[in-house]
Amino acid sequence: MKPFWMVCVTHMFVEVYFLTQVALIPVFIREFNLSLIESSLVATVPSLVQLSANLPSGFMTERFNTRQLLSISMVTEGLSALLVSQTQSFWMLVLGVSVMRLCSPIYHISGLSRISQLVDRERMSRSMGFHNALGSFGSAIGLVVLSFFLLTIGWRWIYVFWAFPILIWGLIVSRSSQLGTKVSEDRETAKGKMLDTLSSVLSTSFLILLAAIGLRGIGYSGSTTFMTTYLVEIRDFSESMASLIFGLGTFMGIAGSLNGGYLGEKIGAKKALSLAILGSVISLSVLGFVAQVYLLMAVYLIYVFFSSSVWSPINAIVAHITPGTRRGLSFSVYFLTEGLVVSITPTLAAAVIGSLEIWYIFPFSIVFLTIGLMVLQLLHYSG
Repeated sequence: MKPFWMVCVTHMFVEVYFLTQVALIPVFIREFNLSLIESSLVATVPSLVQLSANLPSGFMTERFNTRQLLSISMVTEGLSALLVSQTQSFWMLVLGVSVMRLCSPIYHISGLSRISQLVDRERMSRSMGFHNALGSFGSAIGLVVLSFFLLTIGWRWIYVFWAFPILIWGLIVSRSSQLGTKVSEDRETAKGKMLDTLSSVLSTSFLILLAAIGLRGIGYSGSTTFMTTYLVEIRDFSESMASLIFGLGTFMGIAGSLNGGYLGEKIGAKKALSLAILGSVISLSVLGFVAQVYLLMAVYLIYVFFSSSVWSPINAIVAHITPGTRRGLSFSVYFLTEGLVVSITPTLAAAVIGSLEIWYIFPFSIVFLTIGLMVLQLLHYSG
């Protein structure tokens, strides 16, 4: 199997649990007798752990090869999934999910950095589109399988079900000679003091992109975290049905990822990213007011389509505007920004909707998406 596709398949396994914890929030509230604020800790605490691992993972890409880092991420995810499946305590659940989230920065920073070296600039956006589509597919099948277990033998089995294939894939990756190259080819250039290294990455263009991504991320994370809660508590869907709708949305995310890669190649990554955020704003504005069930599902799928179209152009822009010898660190700073947003937003959003009602997650998200779109226009980038 070619290195590019090995990285993409690893991405699929990394994402199978990505939305599981969010989809299970209504279940956790009932089973562990939690308040809305307490339940948000399932998203917040693991995100903080992931946040703390972003910069170290960036420096690890300059010291270890892709094969080693991808294998470590798979083993971490598989073993922590087995831990979560056995927990009887809410805090042990949070601990297990937190350990599981460590695999994300280890994988993403090394994997994306490797892809940025494997493909030409002209094919970068399209390649990132295929990569993100495999991730969306992983999230989708994870939620569909979760719906099956919720209807049959319980939510814990979702963690057992995927743990063993993930561990086996980690073993396969560890034996691949094609992924043995270090991400940073220039070893001497890659060395240096941390502040000097960071200053070489944080250009004006990159800082503007990070600000736009951060604002957009607040809007996205706020709506995504409590979408199943909204469907269960406001729209009276069952927990399994809400999870299934959530899962169908991730299948639409596959099309969105491919769309983002295609548009980025045809009209440029910045324009593609702007259109994706604008589409998210419009569809989310409609979603908060539709009454019919089927219309709600249709608008939600459109929203997921646009939301998933952002990843390919974002990754392509990061690869284009940052130094090639600092690619691992550049992606780690990007994921650090995104991780910070994902860490604080669920609790912030829970405080807002807790004092009002869950419906207000829509205007909350729309405001931040719109501001992020405006900031993005300040980025001078023609690719």
